[in-house]
Amino acid sequence: MAFDETLTARIRDALAGEHGVVEKKMFGGVGFLLHGNMLVGVWKDSLIVRLGPDNHDDALREEHVREFDITGKPMKGWVMVEPRGIADDDQLQDWIERALKFVKALPRKEN
Repeated sequence: MAFDETLTARIRDALAGEHGVVEKKMFGGVGFLLHGNMLVGVWKDSLIVRLGPDNHDDALREEHVREFDITGKPMKGWVMVEPRGIADDDQLQDWIERALKFVKALPRKEN
């Protein structure tokens, strides 16, 4: 299954005013990086969100959220939000804002 182009476009729109965002095809989907650090992405029809280890467990208790595990080895600090959890733009924006909060605190990487 290819990744959800509609979700990708929604993320692109939500991040349009954010400086330092780069879009890259990766892991069979697409990722959005902020100053070289992975921020959010799309895998199949789900949103991948980088929240950091401190916010990971709380996010997993939310509806429509599961571990980011596409290889058999879950990634701590990352979650996948199923389509019902990002059905409207406010839900999507909330997840993006959470990722931005974490990733903006990371050191910038050289591209």
